[in-house]
Amino acid sequence: MKGLLDLLILPATEVTLCFAGSLSPALDSAVVGETGLGKSTLMDTLFNTKFEGDPASHSQPGVQLTSSTYDLQESNVNLKLTIVSTVGFGDQINKEDSYKPIVEFIDAQFEAYLQEELKIKRVLHNYHDTRIHACLYFIAPTGHSLKSLDLVTMKKLDSKVNIIPIIAKSDAISKSELTKFKIKITSELVSNGVQIYQFPTDDESVAEINGTMNMFSSGMASPGTAPQSEPQHSVPAVTLMPVLYWLISPDTVVGRISQAHLPFAVVGSTEELKIGNKMMKARQYPWGTVQVENEAHCDFVKLREMLIRVNMEDLREQTHTRHYELYRRCKLEEMGFKDTDPDSKPFSLQETYEAKRNEFLGELQKKEEAMRQMFVQRVKEKEAELKEAEKELHEKFDRLKKLHQDEKKKLEDKKKSLDDEVNAFKQRKTAAELLQSQGQQAGGSQTLKRDKERKKSSGRYCMAVAGVPHARDWCDRIQPLIRVWDLGCLQCLCQAPEALQLLKSNQL
Repeated sequence: MKGLLDLLILPATEVTLCFAGSLSPALDSAVVGETGLGKSTLMDTLFNTKFEGDPASHSQPGVQLTSSTYDLQESNVNLKLTIVSTVGFGDQINKEDSYKPIVEFIDAQFEAYLQEELKIKRVLHNYHDTRIHACLYFIAPTGHSLKSLDLVTMKKLDSKVNIIPIIAKSDAISKSELTKFKIKITSELVSNGVQIYQFPTDDESVAEINGTMNMFSSGMASPGTAPQSEPQHSVPAVTLMPVLYWLISPDTVVGRISQAHLPFAVVGSTEELKIGNKMMKARQYPWGTVQVENEAHCDFVKLREMLIRVNMEDLREQTHTRHYELYRRCKLEEMGFKDTDPDSKPFSLQETYEAKRNEFLGELQKKEEAMRQMFVQRVKEKEAELKEAEKELHEKFDRLKKLHQDEKKKLEDKKKSLDDEVNAFKQRKTAAELLQSQGQQAGGSQTLKRDKERKKSSGRYCMAVAGVPHARDWCDRIQPLIRVWDLGCLQCLCQAPEALQLLKSNQL
């Protein structure tokens, strides 16, 4: 098997992935870290592939997880790679709940696998397993210590996924600062009880290379002290449980951590520069060149070897046997399934199911009775409310009815008064018309009488104006104007001295 695995990793300029035969593995990895630490660049460099994706900004309102699956192929080698990115992680002012979307996503993948596993007809051999096998946790190269966000997040994730801590952009600090930074990170992980992934050493084929990763040397003490002269000795694989380190003095822990490879200090780059006679991935700076695949410059080669070549299968196995089993056990215990009864006797699945079913039915009956009582109580309350509302409506109807009757009576009285006025007006109108008609008749008869008298008196003029020129014409004109047809009046008028004088002077 080791011969096949040796083909998995070759220099990035030749072949990125290599598997033999029909072996088609899958690797699901989560990339966790703050924005701007070079996560996408490192993944591109790690698999020698340009993955699609837009650069993330620092203005995300919350943490969003995006999952992308790629089918990598090189000759006869296939790899189904899934990369889960944590967009916006650490960009918020309040970072208290930044880890929750990641935990919920991992639990959702476990739940999906559990539901598939509990089906009557399972197809696990063709099931696309989306459980996260490895979590590459990127640490900012501050050179001081871990941030509270990093400690809290890794503590929440260590029981759910294989955590591999990585110091991103390790070329930003010097070698001595990097060594101290690694010691500080490891000691903080130990003191806070954070369990990171430990490379297995039980398989002889990988025990040596994994042993160098998990082995701590006491040949170098803490910074500032001279190397000790006692020979180096190996320490069993550490699971980073604090209880184990309580048995070791702090100075010894610092001395053993100083030579550790974890966390990996890496540098990523997709640019190739010509170094000597070869094109190599590197980063060019004014002060020099950092070669990605040069182990003297960074731990990129060690990370790639541990992640892809040596321990990919163990990562998958640890995910299934440790993290998923823990989730499955807790989930089934929440559902009420147990392996033993209170007397420590084994329970069969059927007995557990029957006990759970009876318990569920009992709770269901209690809830049903409680709901029935609640329903009856609410019905009574609703009936009381409806009766009160009905009473109010009746009272309102009676008030409106009385008001309507009063208004109707007022209108009828007003209508009667108006009818009386109209009748009185009609009577007065009739009387006026009658009087007018009688007056018209009397006036007509008087007019006829006057006309007759005028005709009779036609040609009779006042003797006083008989000698006045045009006196007759004057009398004919003035009679219609003064509407006097009595010649006696004209005679009196003509007898007036002034009138006579005017008539004589012909001015009238």
